[in-house]
Amino acid sequence: MSGRSCLKSGLKPLLAFARKLLPDLRGILASAKYPLNISVPESVNNRIKVIKRMAYGYRDTEYFFLKIRHVFPAKW
Repeated sequence: MSGRSCLKSGLKPLLAFARKLLPDLRGILASAKYPLNISVPESVNNRIKVIKRMAYGYRDTEYFFLKIRHVFPAKW
């Protein structure tokens, strides 16, 4: 339903809903045009957390980053 159709309908709840969406309109349209999938960065973060838990107690940060590079070789 377009903005004109909404105005022509004269339905107060529909007009109120449209007014509430107006500030976020750019973001809504951008997410419809460019859908992003966040699963890849989330899985990378989760894997790094697992490595960190497994390395609990080690003080060598260089080894920690080496383990991360080992798990994600194509990313570096």
